[in-house]
Amino acid sequence: MILENKVAVITGGTRGIGQAIAGKYAENGADIAVIATRKTEEAESAILELSETGRKVRLYICDVSDPDQVASVAEEIIADFGKVDILVNNAGITRDNLLPSLGIMDIDDVIDINLKGTMFVTRAFIRNFIRQRGGNIVNISSVVGLMGNRGQTNYAASKAGIIGFTKSVAKEYGRKNIRCNAIAPGYIETAMTAKLSEAAHEELKKSLAIERLGQPEDVANLALFLGSENSSYITGEVIKVDGGMYV
Repeated sequence: MILENKVAVITGGTRGIGQAIAGKYAENGADIAVIATRKTEEAESAILELSETGRKVRLYICDVSDPDQVASVAEEIIADFGKVDILVNNAGITRDNLLPSLGIMDIDDVIDINLKGTMFVTRAFIRNFIRQRGGNIVNISSVVGLMGNRGQTNYAASKAGIIGFTKSVAKEYGRKNIRCNAIAPGYIETAMTAKLSEAAHEELKKSLAIERLGQPEDVANLALFLGSENSSYITGEVIKVDGGMYV
């Protein structure tokens, strides 16, 4: 198992892409600390399913846009697990609308959770990585952060910010044996895309080189590679998982 004896922290790990990554990591030997915004039946069910892999799995409740909460939960996780080897920043939301119709909260919430949350969580664990002379960060951006998208100026800005942040962290901490890469998914079948009509789904498929929407598993497979030593000479990269949406 390529993640045996590793400890991974995954934000937004109780549903969609985050849940798929958590499952893939646990199946490959990692113990998992999952951070979620709130404790729900869905979250507890996801944790129970992860625990069936036989790995140590714990759920932590935290608003990633609150730096004080993030610092506190990071300390708790390190105390509970003894170390952290991999951090996956996956937590994210959308508040889609055309720019003139976006409210201040639509902008603030998306930037606060998607971008600032990624920064706060990374900052909270970076000293741990420096102390142990190694760490691995995988940030979930979006193909929209590379190409933009109508009705998603706030979301695209937050995901583009994650790309710049990823490259900067890679440059700052590569000499400390800390790697940082980003994944830019395209249209993945999750609760976010389930809101689209059947007609919209069909139009999307036609726009892709591979004429299907992606599955969370497609992203999780890449996250597994980036989280393992198989990618030990890769850092500062942004890798698309988009079926040829943006080529």
